Amino acid sequence: METQIRRLDYDRIDEQIIEEAGSIIRKGGLVAFPTETVYGLGGDALNPESSKKIYAAKGRPSDNPLIVHIAEKKDLYRIAREVSEKAEKLMEAFWPGPLTMIFYKKELVPEATTGGLDTVAVRMPSDRIAAAFIRAAGGFVAAPSANVSGRPSTTTAAHVEEDLSGRIEMILDGGQAVIGLESTIVDMTVDPPVILRPGYVTKEKMEEQIGPLEVDKAIIAPDSGVKPKAPGMKYRHYAPRADLTIVEGPTEAVIEEISRRVEEDQKAGKKAGILATDETAGRYPEWLVLSLGQRKHEEEIAMHLFDALRQFDETDVDCIYSESFEEASIGPAIMNRLLKAAGHKVIYV
Repeated sequence: METQIRRLDYDRIDEQIIEEAGSIIRKGGLVAFPTETVYGLGGDALNPESSKKIYAAKGRPSDNPLIVHIAEKKDLYRIAREVSEKAEKLMEAFWPGPLTMIFYKKELVPEATTGGLDTVAVRMPSDRIAAAFIRAAGGFVAAPSANVSGRPSTTTAAHVEEDLSGRIEMILDGGQAVIGLESTIVDMTVDPPVILRPGYVTKEKMEEQIGPLEVDKAIIAPDSGVKPKAPGMKYRHYAPRADLTIVEGPTEAVIEEISRRVEEDQKAGKKAGILATDETAGRYPEWLVLSLGQRKHEEEIAMHLFDALRQFDETDVDCIYSESFEEASIGPAIMNRLLKAAGHKVIYV
């Protein structure tokens, strides 16, 4: 299969390209498209065969549910059985935007899309190309991140091409994703609602709208036999090819520990890379160091994280050491992705 790549300009979105992409979805094909979070791999959410194609293209386990993307709030009521007052308030505050909510599903949504569950995860992206594409595709687009399962998520069309070229019909190129981390996921089928995946929309922001939320503490092992209720809960995600370890503690102690370990690796004939920030990158002069940006600018770090992990894949490093980013606001979301990429390997100093 030849994958077509179509570049789109946000200032003047080409309706012909959008219609072409929508037609592919309506006919059962797959199209990768930009959102404000990461690139999504889209198929017809109401067609079980399309969902099967998504799983196959990604190499994704079929019990890992897909998020249904909509472009109109009214379409939620066609696929969700119950929409609580709290969900309405979150929709009013954060839709369109990087928030996914889980509801009990109507029969219109096939279990192939929901990983066999009676719930459906729904999001309404704020990205204008995504919205136009969803409308052209029929209004309901199932879309996980547009990467091979387990690899870092895609934040540019080039990343998508690297992973999925030849596996899907089209890639819509909208440039760099502005957030760079997948959406926050909240389970609205329970009260209080439960955060299943942290993201740009933080617990604090949501609690201002609806009161207390809980955070899911469970770590579901791959062999647990438990069906994950949201994407990314069960299987290892975001991993670069090299072994990744997080070093957590006071800044000076972290720099010292990473430097010591890199020197030991060099003596053992291994090549190491380092994930750092603008403030610390110059402290590791002799090694391959990638800065994620200024520590105080969490949005910058989030936007660059997956791209940096993919950059390491283009090198011959055997291992990667990353500083930790346990800051306020979206720091927990950044660390959530890093921990999964590292297989929860953390050194505390």
